[in-house]
Order: sequence, then structure tokens, then C-alpha cells
Amino acid sequence: MARSGVAAARLLDTVGAQVTVTDRKDTRELGAAVSQIDQARIRVRLGAHYESALEEADLIVVSPGVPFRSEGLVRARARGIKVIGELELASTFLNVPILAVTGTNGKSTTVTLIGQFLRASGKPAFVGGNLGTAISEAALNIYQSRQSESPAGPVSNPYDYLVVEVSSFQLETIETFHPWVASILNVTLDHMDRYSSVEEYVTAKARIFENQVSEDFALLNMDDDRVAGLRGRIKAHAIGFRRRPDTGAVRVEKETYLEGDRIMTTVRGTKEEICRRSDMRLIGLHNVDNVMAAVTYALLCRCDLDAIRRVLRSFPGLEHALEVVRERRGVRFVNDSKGTNVDATLKALEGIDQPIWLIAGGRDKGGDFSRLEAAIRQRVARLILIGEAASRIEGAVGNFDRITHAATLREAVELAAEEAKPGDVVLLSPACASFDMFADYQDRGKQFKSLVQGLAS
Repeated sequence: MARSGVAAARLLDTVGAQVTVTDRKDTRELGAAVSQIDQARIRVRLGAHYESALEEADLIVVSPGVPFRSEGLVRARARGIKVIGELELASTFLNVPILAVTGTNGKSTTVTLIGQFLRASGKPAFVGGNLGTAISEAALNIYQSRQSESPAGPVSNPYDYLVVEVSSFQLETIETFHPWVASILNVTLDHMDRYSSVEEYVTAKARIFENQVSEDFALLNMDDDRVAGLRGRIKAHAIGFRRRPDTGAVRVEKETYLEGDRIMTTVRGTKEEICRRSDMRLIGLHNVDNVMAAVTYALLCRCDLDAIRRVLRSFPGLEHALEVVRERRGVRFVNDSKGTNVDATLKALEGIDQPIWLIAGGRDKGGDFSRLEAAIRQRVARLILIGEAASRIEGAVGNFDRITHAATLREAVELAAEEAKPGDVVLLSPACASFDMFADYQDRGKQFKSLVQGLAS
């Protein structure tokens, strides 16, 4: 009954199905989602006996968070009822090229960048899926556009391309979903509560290539052995991206790659320079991967190279995820408030080459802060600690002697702004939850940005 469920129900109702929406939660728990359903047209069955609705169904469409192996769905399939996901449902109504992206990390940034490249090149695009707007909304727009056309008139579309972030959960329930370009950005351990092994998780991700043909493109991260190892199972034309030198273990004909500090590509048949790393507003080595993947999509869609470069010079990243807020007196301020655990903060530290003034701390989530010690010693000019976990972090990083405690985020920002030197980076990446001092990580990030923007020029 959440975002994708409501969108699927609206699409099905529009095309003439008799729709029942069912959810284990009650009206109070679902809140605004219930109000988005036209209950004069769509039946709603909530609460303890929600699964009884499945007994009357000819087709069951599940939202991504519903486990495919849940007992009610197992019984339904045993009765011969088809069970698909919202992604599969929507794809049957789509008649424009689909650009699909999956992976454990980086999907949202990559999809957002692809959309910006397309729009900057004058190519209307839908951007959504697992990120933001459900793909059923795009299918509904396309369907309604077709219905409004004159029979004698030309076929029009509101979009040239559909850029879709896809999760492994969504891929579990596909049958015909067919992207023109598909990629797996990376695979790291995740969702092991849903999958019995990492191999099963990789298999779910790899379904993104399942219905592709030789005229399609499969984009692989050649630095990720699990992803590169899928090369032999792909029917589409395989292309790659990589940061590391080509080892030759698994090869592709065309690729986008890092050469020194320059992003290069052979996707269009000749060797071309996209930009230097220093030309990008985005920071972090992992974002180099995201940029290389997104650029590859853009080139396959014949985006203008100058438009791509303009976007890269201006795109600050997604809000609260290594988001570049401001450069002041040669010091760059970066909001990574979404870094609520040790792994996220490690990734932020390892992706920045300049001296870092790290603002960390908050409510401890049981993280092993000692894992930060080596990166802090190597990369941090000063560690400014805030919140409940400040003393725990200090104790975990050994005898590191460049530590300051701040009573408030304002005090931390003002201290860093006063003492950081040109070329330094002031990074908010807390490695902790926010609830000791803020409503949530978004509130923490917004307050950080407000404080930084309020600093005198």
C-alpha cells in the first residue's frame, strides 16, 4: 500500500481491471497512503485477514518489500495464480527504451545523473523506479497519452527514455522486463535476511540481463569480480567501466575507464576524454564509478558531450550523501549526514584526497568505531566530536591527538571554518544516528547546510 502499491493500483484501475488493494497494516499505520486510493472504484482490505483477498485474484501484483516466498504467495502460485511485481506490471505498458540500473550501492546517484545528462541534451526522460516515483506512474502517463491521441495522428510519447533504478527485490518477480541498457554497478553483502547466500543475491541482481538480446547493452563493473564474472552469461553486447588498470582476466570491447586523473571512454568507437576528476563537483572515489556508469548510458543515448561536462561541473550529489554544500575561502564543506554507520563514514574518508576536518558523533548504533582509526590517522587533520557517542569514538581511535569536542553542531562548524586551511575539506559524516540532537539525519544535514551557508564570505 506504499508508493509502488498505490501506483500499481491506479494503473490497473485505469486500464479496466477490478482492483483490490490489500495490506497487513491498518488504516492508522498506513496514514496518507489510504487517502490516495479511490475507494469508490478500488476495494481496500486491511489488517489481520488481508490475505483472504488473494483467494479471489486472477493476478497478484506485489510491492518490492513483500517477500516472494511468503506463505500466502506460495499458496496462490500453487493454485495457478500468476504473481508479478510492480516493475513487471508497469513494463508491459512501456514502449520507449528502458535504461535500468541495479547494484548494492550508487544506484540513486547514477540514475539521477543519467536523467540530468538526458535532459541537458534535450531528451525528455522519466527518472524513478526504486528511487522516487514508481515506474507505474510512467506507464500510466504513457497509456493516457496514447488514449488521448487521434487515431489518424502520429504516435507520441511523453518520454524519450525511462531511467529506472531497480532493486533485487523487484527483479525477483520479473518475467518480460526488458531494458535496452542494463547495468550492475557493484555487489556487496546486503539483504542477507532475505537471501540464503551471496550467490542467491547475485543471481537476483543478474536477472536484470535476463530478457536482453544481442541488440541491447549490458554494462558491467569490471573492478567487481562478482559482476565481471557474469560476462559469459549475457546475451546483450557487453561493455564495461573500471577504475583499476585492465588486467585482461575478463575483457569487453568498449569501456569507460579512469586513466590517471582523467575519465576516458571508447564507447563511441574512438578514444575520448570526458573530463578530469578535478572538473567534477562530486567527490569520492565511489562517485567516479557512478559517473563512469552514467556517462556510458548518456553516450549510448547520443547525449551531447558538452552537456555531459556541464552537468558534471555543477551536480553536487544527492542531498545528505557526500553533498558539496559550499566552497568558502578555498575550503570545501561536504554534507554526508546520511553516513549513519561506520562503513559509510569509512567510504567518505577513503574517497577524499584532501586533508579532512571530520565532524562525527551522535547516537551510537553499536558500531565498531575502532575501524575508523587507520583512516582518521591517515586522512583527518582534526576530528571534531559531537553528541552522545563522542567519548566512545575518542576512546576507539587510540592516542590520536587532534581531537576537539563541540557542544553543538554550530560550534563544530564555526571551529572548522575558522581554522581549516585552503585546500581542506570540512566533512560532516557522523558514523552515528542523529536522534540525540536532531529529528533525523535529514534534519541534521539541513541544519549543517544552513550553518555553512550562514558563514560570512
